[in-house]
Amino acid sequence: MRKLAEIWSFVCRHKYLVACAVFILIIGFLDENSLVKRIAHRREIHRLNTEIEHYRRQYEEDSRSLKELTGNKEALEKVAREKYLMKQKNEDIFVFESEMEEE
Repeated sequence: MRKLAEIWSFVCRHKYLVACAVFILIIGFLDENSLVKRIAHRREIHRLNTEIEHYRRQYEEDSRSLKELTGNKEALEKVAREKYLMKQKNEDIFVFESEMEEE
């Protein structure tokens, strides 16, 4: 009982300090919009923005490639030969695979 009286005496003497500590505890950690959750949301927003930028660059690169392929017959033929192993009637194709790719 004496310990409880000492705690109550401390709270009464430092009521503003205790109120500020409780406020910081609620706002910082326990609230639905706490500082911890805000920091986590900010990190996620940053990650998503970098992902958006990555896909935007990839889209622009693919758009340039598509424009080049539709407008340039040699580029289309190059892609068909390299990627899909297509050939003309009078040609032979040799495919070389390195050992590094297999590992």
